[in-house]
Amino acid sequence: MRRRDFMSLVGGVALALPRRARAEPAAVPKVGFLYPASEAVAHERVTHLLEGLRSEGFTAPDRVTLVIRAMGGDPARSQPLLSELIASKVDVLVPIGPPQTRAARAAATNIPIVTFDLEEDPVEAGLVASLPHPGGSVTGIFLAFPEFGTAWFGLLKQAIPTLASVVVIWDPSTSTEQTKAVAAAAQRLGTKIEILQVKSPAELGAVFEAASARKPDGLLMLSSPITGIYAEQCAELAQKYRLPGISLFSEFARAGGLISYGPNVSDIYREVGVMAGKILKGTKPADLPVERPSRFELLINLKTAKSLNLDISNTLLARADEIIE
Repeated sequence: MRRRDFMSLVGGVALALPRRARAEPAAVPKVGFLYPASEAVAHERVTHLLEGLRSEGFTAPDRVTLVIRAMGGDPARSQPLLSELIASKVDVLVPIGPPQTRAARAAATNIPIVTFDLEEDPVEAGLVASLPHPGGSVTGIFLAFPEFGTAWFGLLKQAIPTLASVVVIWDPSTSTEQTKAVAAAAQRLGTKIEILQVKSPAELGAVFEAASARKPDGLLMLSSPITGIYAEQCAELAQKYRLPGISLFSEFARAGGLISYGPNVSDIYREVGVMAGKILKGTKPADLPVERPSRFELLINLKTAKSLNLDISNTLLARADEIIE
């Protein structure tokens, strides 16, 4: 081969490589979102998740694809939908709620998981080794619940000074950490409690009817995907049966429930998006510290209080972040 021919061949290869590289852009990463309720509600929630991803440089749809699977309130759909997300080769999984998080951890051993769980202690549940150093495939945002048991009873006691009995609604798919915390708080305050279980949204009507039959002074709804996603329905039932209730979720008070006290859920979804973005950039979930919610809100529905003949003190009203009249 002549030297001129050889140099022409080398030059041709050198020019061809950049053209081929330009023709094969990097794949857009995928984030899988598994939500317990309807797809319509899931799309409302992911607005804030996408804000968090965008703050880390991942703008949909050009730089990240969000793959949404919604269970529609049916626990039986969790595993099939999780399998679909895994089959679609997502780079990060975002399951919402304790059962979905446990299922994702068992099924997706090689996929990073960023979760949003307001019901469990992640260390006690065996999901992470420690909060600063999770050490496995799971990280996310978890609520330190025991303090809320005391806070909720204290708020109910301020709203209802004669509080002597409380019905507690609990989803058994969540941990017993919540029930232990409220039982301890009730004992300190000398308040009698009875725990009623709700295992699906379809049971809410019957559970509230059963709560009403106990004629309690107050109602406490422990955190779960059911009481969170169906907060408005819970508020309507509490009004129907004239039950002075308290919930973690602000939607409860805004829809006619008496009191809500808990973290700002929109903030949490946004921070979950930030954490997912960090993982897409290369941080391992094992090295990404578990976070706690940082902003909490107290809402009091004064209109509901008046309908229940409750005289809310100025001291309690002064503490509220929002008063609904």
